[in-house]
Amino acid sequence: MRILVKGAGVAGLAVAHQLLRRGAEVTISDPCPDFSRAASWLAGGMLAPWCERESADEALLERGRDSADRWEAILPGKIVRNGTLVVAPNRDQSEVKRFASRTTGYRWVDEHDIATLEPSLAGRFRHSLFFPQEAHLHPREILQSLKDDLLARGVAFDHGVADGAEFEAIIDCTGAARIGQDRPLRGVRGEMLCLQTHEVTLARPVRLLHPRFPVYIVPRGDGLFMVGATMIETEFQGPITARSLMELLNAAYALHPAFADAAVVETGAGIRPAFPDNLPRVTREDRTVLINGLYRHGFLLAPAMAVEAADLVFSGHNNDRNRPCA
Repeated sequence: MRILVKGAGVAGLAVAHQLLRRGAEVTISDPCPDFSRAASWLAGGMLAPWCERESADEALLERGRDSADRWEAILPGKIVRNGTLVVAPNRDQSEVKRFASRTTGYRWVDEHDIATLEPSLAGRFRHSLFFPQEAHLHPREILQSLKDDLLARGVAFDHGVADGAEFEAIIDCTGAARIGQDRPLRGVRGEMLCLQTHEVTLARPVRLLHPRFPVYIVPRGDGLFMVGATMIETEFQGPITARSLMELLNAAYALHPAFADAAVVETGAGIRPAFPDNLPRVTREDRTVLINGLYRHGFLLAPAMAVEAADLVFSGHNNDRNRPCA
């Protein structure tokens, strides 16, 4: 079966991998020869369904709880299973309690436990939440590894405008490019920055809670940390704003003062597609299957959505799939 996948972000690459497993002949079409336009390029890479459940529907937890296992099966050795630490300044301990009340899968840890888990944070926080089942990955390494693997297995990458007429099915993973075409789909702006310092070490993502701008800090190795991300209801495509930059820097400093002397090596901003309920959907329009609305959960949910899309392609029937993930 010859299938065209439109879009070479995490959703497109994940579904191509799934299609190959089922014996399909796959071509991926994307006008950009690299990943610079993909929202996936700016992602945090946290596989954190229990943390995300704090502000998301139960369906997200159900769909994402085995995400680390799925990624390990796709790219063995690329997943870091060190859990997630959720902290807050001592004056904002009520935020930690609020967070705990909205999710599961954690255990309370005290100052001694925090120092054991993250020596750089010793003495900085009294109590926090540790989510031991969560994991993280390096999005850019994953994207490139996926592409390399697909190329090695015979997948063609077309950087022009592929003619879909010659394919038996099309899977559209173009994300934010469909805003305006799919009426419920909206854009949510996310901004991030990367800091580099060798005065702080972290073994896992740390979420810093704050009443106004909760953020996460994800270690990338070699003293590099990704700090993100804002969630702004706008489709403005410009660079990071001064307000967001200050808030992200202030949050990093609140986690550890050594970040004040860190080098700012990158800033970025992008639009993430989302449906009104912030849950992704796999839908069918004639012979085209669409994956969209991954919002801030691209790496968390892409493997599961890829399976659902492949099921729909090979079944040849809608089977009431025009709905959010559940």
